[in-house]
Formats: sequence, C-alpha cells, structure tokens
Amino acid sequence: MSTQPLHPTPSTGSTQRNEPPGANRPRGRQRLLVGCTVALVAVAGLAGYALAYPERMPDSVGEIVENLTGANPHPVQLVLPAQAPLSAVAKLGKQIFYDTSLSASGRQSCASCHSPTHAYGPPNDLDAQLGGPHLDRQSFRPPPSLAYLYRQAVFSIGPDAADAAAPPDFNALAQAAQGTQRADKVAGTAPATVAMVPVGGMFWDGRADTYQRQALGPLINPTEMANADSAAVAAKLARAPYAASFRKLFGPGIFNNADMLTAEAMFAVGRYEFEQPDFHAFTSKYDYWLRGKARLTHAELHGLNLFNDPKKANCAGCHLSQPSSDGLSPLFTDTQYEALGVPRNTRLEANRDPKFFDFGLCGPLRQDLAKQTQYCGMFLTPTLRNSANRNVYFHNGVYHDLKQVMDFYNLRNTSPDRIYPKDAAGKVQKYDDLPAQYHANVDIADAPFDRKYGDQPAMSDQDIQDIIAFLHTLNDGYKP
Repeated sequence: MSTQPLHPTPSTGSTQRNEPPGANRPRGRQRLLVGCTVALVAVAGLAGYALAYPERMPDSVGEIVENLTGANPHPVQLVLPAQAPLSAVAKLGKQIFYDTSLSASGRQSCASCHSPTHAYGPPNDLDAQLGGPHLDRQSFRPPPSLAYLYRQAVFSIGPDAADAAAPPDFNALAQAAQGTQRADKVAGTAPATVAMVPVGGMFWDGRADTYQRQALGPLINPTEMANADSAAVAAKLARAPYAASFRKLFGPGIFNNADMLTAEAMFAVGRYEFEQPDFHAFTSKYDYWLRGKARLTHAELHGLNLFNDPKKANCAGCHLSQPSSDGLSPLFTDTQYEALGVPRNTRLEANRDPKFFDFGLCGPLRQDLAKQTQYCGMFLTPTLRNSANRNVYFHNGVYHDLKQVMDFYNLRNTSPDRIYPKDAAGKVQKYDDLPAQYHANVDIADAPFDRKYGDQPAMSDQDIQDIIAFLHTLNDGYKP
C-alpha cells in the first residue's frame, strides 16, 4: 500500500500526513462540541448553584470551578502539633487517666467521662454524668471535651495578664468593666471603649487554669470521683501498681508528701493530655479541605458560608473558623464567655429546687467572681470540633442533637414560645434558667440573636441542615 508524501500545512508550517479533503473537519467539530458541552455544563452548574445559594456567588472563573467541585480556592499550609513518642511522665499520666481505683466507687476513671472514642467527651447521652461513692449522684453540668485544650490560655479578664508582676485581681478588673458597652462579634462594630471580657480557663466556668488543676477537680468532686481531698487521692496513688514509676521519676521521697505526690500525678495527667496526638488530632475533613486535600459537598460548602456569614448563622463570630495569621489550625472557639439564655433543664436533679441556679462565672462552683453579677449566666464557648459526635449540648445538657441546638439559635428571639415553657397564665417564660435581674447579661446584639419577636428567622430549615452537614466535617478521623 502506497503512502502520500508529507506536505507543509500552509497555516502553521508544520508537517502532517496528507488526508482526504475534509478529514480534519469532524475532529475540529468534535473539539468544539466537547468544549461547548463543558461550558454548558459549567454554566448550568453555576446557575443551579446560584439558585441554591444566591448569597454566595463566586468572584472569578477559578472560584466558579472551586464552588462546583468543592475544592478550597485558597489552600493553606497549616502548622500542626509535632508528634513524638510519649515521655515517661506522659506514660505515667496515661495510667492514671484510665485508673478506676482512684475513684470512691472504684469503677470510674477520667476516661469514664472523657472517652477517647468520643473525642474525650461523655460516652453517652446522659444530661449529666453519674458519680459519687455508688455512682448514683448526678452532677449539674455535662463534662466538656478535653480535646483541643492544648492552646487554651489561662483565665483572664480584659488585657492579657501573663506579664503581670502579681496575680490579677479579677474582681477589680471586672468592676472597672461594669457599664462598658459590649462589643459585637461582627468586625468593625466594636464600641470606642473596648469592653474587657472574660477569656480562657478550663471547665464551663474557667475555674482551672491548667491541665494539672483541671485533672484534680473531678477527683475531689463529691458528685464525680468523690475523694474527700487530695490526701485521699495520694493514698490511692501510693498503692497503685505504677507507684514504682513515681519513685523513678520523682525520687523515693515523693511518698512522704501527699500534696506533692498528688500535684506530680496531676502534672503527669496533663503531660499525657498535651502529648497524646489524638487529643488534638486535626484530622477532620475540614482540616484536609483547608490544605486543599479534600472537597466539600455543595451542602457542606453552603453550610460553611452560612457558618461564617455575620448576618446569618454567624457561628464564626465565637467559633473561629479561619487559621491564625501564623498558620495554626482553627480551634472553633474564641475561648470567651457568653450568656445565651438556654432553657432550664428540668431533668437535672439540682433544678428540682426552683431557687437553684447555675450562674457559671459567678457561681456556684466558682466563688471568686460571685459579686460580679454582670457575668452571671456566662459560660465558656466550647470548641465545635467533634461536636457532631456529641450527644449532649450546652452547660446544662438541655439538648441532645444539633437540630435542637440550631433551632434554639434560630428561634430564641423570633419564636420564643417554641423554645421556652409557659406559665399557668400562658405567658412564655423566656430565659427561665436565669433570674430576671440577670436577663440583661444575655446576648441580644449578635446575629442571629439580633432579631425581634415575629421577625423572619435568620435561617431556613434547609440552611440549618446544611450547617449541620458542615459541622460533620469537623469530626476527626476523616480519610481523604
């Protein structure tokens, strides 16, 4: 079979095999058809995206692609905690963390309420965990997660007191802040005189400044591990199977001083919580998305936009979602304190007494701010990481799923009758878990709480479902 000679193509000067007239035309048409088809699909997809999410239109062709594919248009390099084998002290802390013999019942350890398979939060849906010598006493707060506390600052009010020559006088700082206008969570709306706000600390009321102090709290709480005092804890540590590790690490004289023994044991627990990687794993889908290694679904992406929107859900006003300026992954909390006015949980035993109230920062567990009534009803803003895996929410455990939580934010002011109980006369008892004299402490400035009775809620039911879809991307353990 003969072949045709090669000829220069007049338009390009390149060489190609001579083919019958019109042989190249279908290929060009095919390319055009493919290109047009892709363009039409993109336009159709963008139109559908615009109809579904009109509040979040892209700024460029590149961002159109990211919106359609769920990719992060601006991936970042995150600074994550270094991983290394546990130190000898941390290994000792791990043994203490799982030791049930340290409780009065002999059946409860730190891990009983801070389960490693539940992001170091409660492993069940109890409103509050049971403890005491016979595991039959109910606390009045559900335990917050111990995860993602490694960057938690010590408790302070107003300016950072880290460089102060003496411990700060919280009462003096709080008194100076009385009457100062509260700053909104929306950028650019802070008052001329910035309010001093409580920040940092551990527990719902920030009463512990360190892992060490936090670890001791449940051990001597009568409704938890129920030891009489730190000396009782020390006596149990001295009989523990790992007692030899104390001698090796702290010297043989460690058992001669009960307070020192307990302090070193709690330090070891703190080292375990700091060094063990899964206390701050940063393995959520959102972390991978931030780094450009995962794609969000349209629902998750829409939920993220609503989460960040200061006029919609405004979650990011308190639950910071962006990496820090130095590349640290977001913890989804500003570690500040808020009075949200969540409804009273009548299932809590403590609340059977109508005169009992949990005031958070100003009591009953915390006493140093008892006179600073402008903080009554305020509780620490928790991280939202792994929140979709929790079964109990807020400081009093009143809600048990994220839909209830989102409905509270969405309807608290616009339809309070759907959130709060009514009295005998049919009047809605708004903020029923806080005495009337402290209702002024409740946040009504930040969206979605800035709406009035009868207004259109900030979010639709579909919006709420998409926000919940996004919150599921904050669960650790995602496999990209």
